[in-house]
Amino acid sequence: MKKLLILSVLFSGLVFGGFSSALKKNKFLQPEEAFHISAVQKDDVIATKITLADKIHIYKNDLKYRIVSPKKIDLKPALPPAHELDGDMVYEKELVVNIPVKEITRKVKGDYTLEIEVVGCSDKGICYQPFRKSFTFKGAKAGFFDKISSLTQEGNTAKIADVLGSESSLFIIILFFIFGLLLALTPCVFPMIPILSSIIVSQAGNEKPSVGKAFFTSLVYVVAMALTYTVVGVIAGLLGADIQTAMQNPWVLTIFALMFVALAFSLFGYYEIGLPASWQSKLSSISDEAGQKGGIVGTAVMGLLSALIVGPCVAPPLGGAVLFISHTGDALLGGTALFVMSMGMGMPLLLVGIGAGKFMPKPGGWMTAVSQVFGVMMLGLGIFMLSRILPDSITLVLWSLLFMGSALYMGVFDPSSAKKGMKKLIQLLAVVFMLYGASLFVGALSGADSMLRPFEKFTAGGGTVTAVVKEDKSSHRGYSIDRLLKEVAASDKPVVVDFGKDSCTACKELEEITFPNPKVQEALKNFTFIKVDLTDNTEDDKALLKKFELFGTPNIIFFDKDNEYMPEKSLTGFIEPEKFAEHLDQIAK
Repeated sequence: MKKLLILSVLFSGLVFGGFSSALKKNKFLQPEEAFHISAVQKDDVIATKITLADKIHIYKNDLKYRIVSPKKIDLKPALPPAHELDGDMVYEKELVVNIPVKEITRKVKGDYTLEIEVVGCSDKGICYQPFRKSFTFKGAKAGFFDKISSLTQEGNTAKIADVLGSESSLFIIILFFIFGLLLALTPCVFPMIPILSSIIVSQAGNEKPSVGKAFFTSLVYVVAMALTYTVVGVIAGLLGADIQTAMQNPWVLTIFALMFVALAFSLFGYYEIGLPASWQSKLSSISDEAGQKGGIVGTAVMGLLSALIVGPCVAPPLGGAVLFISHTGDALLGGTALFVMSMGMGMPLLLVGIGAGKFMPKPGGWMTAVSQVFGVMMLGLGIFMLSRILPDSITLVLWSLLFMGSALYMGVFDPSSAKKGMKKLIQLLAVVFMLYGASLFVGALSGADSMLRPFEKFTAGGGTVTAVVKEDKSSHRGYSIDRLLKEVAASDKPVVVDFGKDSCTACKELEEITFPNPKVQEALKNFTFIKVDLTDNTEDDKALLKKFELFGTPNIIFFDKDNEYMPEKSLTGFIEPEKFAEHLDQIAK
């Protein structure tokens, strides 16, 4: 019956633009008159009441109770029996539902917002759009760890900046250290692991590195990285300068990529890289007490460059600290937060140092194989650097050559009968590398540009190579504030603006994982999507970031259907598809 009523509404022109006028002409009640919803807290329950006007009914299956802030939680309160009307279970006149407060407070700490949604129809032949009403309640004060748990899931930099201005120094230090530990699991930190490992292996030579020496090398690398992040963040906050973006210059990336290639061939045993003997002698005399042999300066420089070039992604905590410094000028607190966060990011790197010294077996032939593995990683990092400036197809060819070359190095074509035990597994891995490398090569020749989908040009047209319309990435560049605001104003739907750049790993994750997700694609149908590429770092690019108080990429901002900017909805860093789809649904309501 409900579907028939909705169809009758469509055929009679009582939807979309004519809905309001139809209500007046036929003297139908306005939604606020048809549904009166109230909610008050009484002792340990929230008493909700839905009072329905005469000849109005709502459907049990479409009745929703949920928490929408500080996070989305669907509630399942006990409902009274409904009665049947034309095959549907409905409520009429009045519906009273009590929601136990403890059902909410055990999931949410602090103040929260309850939303009640009803879908109802009039017996006169009209079905209303979903009607929602929200109520805010005071919750139990969030404890120390509750606050930390909530903020570690926060993707809005402005809210994190507010924490820096309102919480104690101890809370901020602990919070940002935890932020750092979480950021250690992101792709921006992963490339630093083989870099540090190769430094430890190369400094050890043919000897097994001691725990103290390996840990000290890791500590120098991590502290240099942390100091770099801190200085960059403070400068960005005080002056608005994005040093990391400046370091994404093609010449800088090329030089750094060549450094990785040179280090790789050194690890393959073709030659040794070392400072002049006179320099080594002077550095040795300074650092002998720490067990080093002239490697402190080089390790520190690699830590500095890694922070600037290898990991230029921006996460919510980093953006929040920079925004706090920008607003308050308090470089001491903001810088301390950044340093503590960076040290948290470096914890896995320190573990690498401890592990290299403690668990590494005695010197032997296996060390040659380890050096070669790190050499391959260095070549991979070199390609990763060049991928920011080379066309996608050429990058795909380089990756294919690396995988196929590694397979040959691992003896993919050696007689299988000569392999035993672990060597057979290594040969199997070599076969996988060869097949994947060949797939990438064929994909590059067909015009594909994704390592995850090398055969996209073949599968797009049902098994044949078809002319697939490729997105013109150049159209995403050259945005100014005026151009962006004009496109926003031209939209009659809410707007999503994605700020990204080629050198940002998290940006590529969004493009490869989040945005193509079916749930996200469905939610985006209610929005106008605008992508802004900041790779060129022009004056207009800098002005855009300054306009919306953003630091680096990725950043996603939103405008409502009335073209009003919603800073409280902004997101920084990578966000999982499910969470992003929920975020979009909340904005579209």
